[in-house]
Amino acid sequence: MRHLWYTAPAPDWFEALPLGNGRLGAKVFGRVERERIALNLDELWSGDGPSELGVTDGPATLAEIRRLLLVDGDRLAASWLARKLQGPLVESYQPLGDLEITDLVSEQPFTDYERRLDLTDGIVSVGYTRGGVRFERETYVSAPDQVLVWTVRADTPGAINTRLGLVSQHPARYERLDDSTVAMRGHAPAELTIEYRQSPDPIRYDEGRGIGFGVALRVYVDGGTVATGPDGITVRNANGLTAVLAGATTFKAWDTKPAADPAAAVAVAVATLDSTEGGLRERQVADHREMFGRVELSLVTPDEVLALPTDERIRRVAAGSNDPDLTALAFDFGRYLLMASSRPGTRAANLQGIWNEDRRPMWASDWTNNINTQMNYWAAEVVGLSDCAEPLFDNVVELARAGAATARDLYGAPGWVSHHNTDIWMTSWPVGAGGDDPVWSMSPSCGIWMSAHLMDHYRFTLDAEFLRNKAYPVLKGAAEFALSMLVEDSRGQVQIVPSTSPEHHFHVPTGEKASVDITTTYDIWLYRELFANLLEASALVDGDTELAKRAESAREALPVIPVGDDARIMEWSTDWPPSERHHRHHSHLYGLYPGTELEATSALADAARASIAVRAELGTPAGGWTHAWYVAFWARLGQGDDAGRVVREYLARLVSDNLLHRDGDIFQIDANFGITAGIAEMLLQSHAGVIRLLPALPSDWPDGAVCGLRARGGLTVDLEWHDGRLTGGQVTADHDGHYTLVHNDTRIELDLAAGQAKPLRPAYVEK
Repeated sequence: MRHLWYTAPAPDWFEALPLGNGRLGAKVFGRVERERIALNLDELWSGDGPSELGVTDGPATLAEIRRLLLVDGDRLAASWLARKLQGPLVESYQPLGDLEITDLVSEQPFTDYERRLDLTDGIVSVGYTRGGVRFERETYVSAPDQVLVWTVRADTPGAINTRLGLVSQHPARYERLDDSTVAMRGHAPAELTIEYRQSPDPIRYDEGRGIGFGVALRVYVDGGTVATGPDGITVRNANGLTAVLAGATTFKAWDTKPAADPAAAVAVAVATLDSTEGGLRERQVADHREMFGRVELSLVTPDEVLALPTDERIRRVAAGSNDPDLTALAFDFGRYLLMASSRPGTRAANLQGIWNEDRRPMWASDWTNNINTQMNYWAAEVVGLSDCAEPLFDNVVELARAGAATARDLYGAPGWVSHHNTDIWMTSWPVGAGGDDPVWSMSPSCGIWMSAHLMDHYRFTLDAEFLRNKAYPVLKGAAEFALSMLVEDSRGQVQIVPSTSPEHHFHVPTGEKASVDITTTYDIWLYRELFANLLEASALVDGDTELAKRAESAREALPVIPVGDDARIMEWSTDWPPSERHHRHHSHLYGLYPGTELEATSALADAARASIAVRAELGTPAGGWTHAWYVAFWARLGQGDDAGRVVREYLARLVSDNLLHRDGDIFQIDANFGITAGIAEMLLQSHAGVIRLLPALPSDWPDGAVCGLRARGGLTVDLEWHDGRLTGGQVTADHDGHYTLVHNDTRIELDLAAGQAKPLRPAYVEK
């Protein structure tokens, strides 16, 4: 069993333990007298349907930006003019409400307290003794039944006296439905000002506008009495109690106004409760274990360390102790969070997964597509959770539909485009309404990056139907747009115009800061990858041959990756002075990771190392997701000890006691997913036509094993090692194929039939 555990309730929302089924999210505090379970639904956002772009002269503005860059060489003026291309800001992901559970007999103190999140079963448990009575609680959110379940049992008959109620930050109506069921209904804001903008009226509700929500709560008791009313449900003198909660919204689709009456959402929630049967816990455990058990990572650690509460182990690592199993726990926690926040048929995991308690959350708790959304899914394929990536693919398909209008209206271009922010209404334009900095809003390559995930899914699964029907249309549209962004400069060199390096300014000769440029290194990597992906996909599905020829020619004509006089990879086409020497984005190293072109043995590898050295000369830059990126960089470069060091730094100072990433008062979940991906990359790589076994194993993980990792080409890989040396394992093929495996200097060529397993013995992998 894999678990996090503690000897006290959570002090705040950050530390509460997360549960979810991709759609319904919960954070459990574990309080005794007044328990709080904070609730979210993945489709509860502010807004009343998609916004209008509102930019009428986009192609003319684009033409002037290109003239400023290509003719006048005026990056500053181009950066300012890019504000004219901004449409409205995104809407914000919303909290649903809280389930509050009050102990009605609380005069005596409690002892022997334990709070636990079982990652294997997806259950939060709380146990304590009060007045000589032992109470045991469990909470879980079931994917098979689409409900939250809270249970409590006492070892003394009639000892349970509890009131359960629903509350929300949104205007809501509370009602009794029957002798055991109550409900809450309300609306999310129809309009909301994003948290970093000032407004005298930032949260606005209008009757009949906005996404409506409904929650239904029903109890089942063993003994005792039940009384229901608008204020909740009161249970007295029961031996056991089970509460079941369901929720729904009136959201219909990204391009459709939501239904006005939240009573419809209540009806859906009640129907969900009515459809539940006995065996809720058994179905939850069976479903959860099947997914969670696909991968197992064991890093040998002394038993006395394993016996400590999770918060104590984090503090020990912060004090300098080595705890390999805490790294394995963080790896497992990332897999758990992906299962909890992204399931087939739900929305993709957003900036906070599905957990948010604020009506004006940081950065809208949206999808931030210049790295954060993508990092959420870096690990999905390699850790056997390919199905959990389906919501991302669905989001990209919807974004491509919305982004086709933006490409046409803003750029006069074919295909589709997405910029750095999007929301449930599939906002695809640069946001800000003229008031945001183009350093982040002017980022038209984000859709290109997103499209790469669909091609990579094909490479892991070899799902030809997915490639033909979902991936190829997305790639085709992205390539059509990308080709329209290519223009020749005065020397006849093909350039990408305009182009930015996400969220990083450079200084022009006057000393002022600009961000809009010609052909950043980030864009070169993305365009090269996109055109290569299109060529591969087009050949496999018999696609548009003329478009493929254009993409091939364009790829060959792109500028080479620039290297500066100081031997590092440059970020911009001119070696502009950066505004932040230690900036947290490393987009100019995309080709190293998550891209695949920059090999550890290539001529550019040393230039990448030099670039990292500049960024990290004061230590690893702050921010959990930046640490995750560093782990992946060092893994790709084969420098396991450097990767392991960054993992320890992350665990020492950038996680809460519940292992969720926390940077001060900021919660973003991308770091949790990115660390899991980076750890997987240290153990297995399959990005360059070969499968590398233990390519970046750090010296402080001398003994361990991993089972179930996935490699491109449809291969499942199990590995064991001792004293840092591979001692055994197995590979199993999904398809007939030829596979090349590499460990250290040993190369193994295997021909495998579908379903065939081949053991890896030391003779295969060690000289």
